[in-house]
Amino acid sequence: MFKVLADPVRLRIASIVACCPAGEICMGDIAAEFNVSGPTVSHHLRKLREAGLLVSERRATEVYYRLTPERLGAAFGELTLLGIAKGGGGQS
Repeated sequence: MFKVLADPVRLRIASIVACCPAGEICMGDIAAEFNVSGPTVSHHLRKLREAGLLVSERRATEVYYRLTPERLGAAFGELTLLGIAKGGGGQS
């Protein structure tokens, strides 16, 4: 999961989805934020879905994405255990 988020485009996509007031956003709106092709954005979205960070739902001709809070919570928990989250910096 962390390897997937290490890619700057994927991290930005996750951030865009997380900041969406409706809690979900369509692929077209995500793609509009980047200067890359639609297939490239689709590739990154697929990687995020495969990692369990996003879920998708097709509605008519558009696909909507939202974050998976359980998976993100687990990731945050791992970072906290490692002392990385909450300003721990990994040092005692």
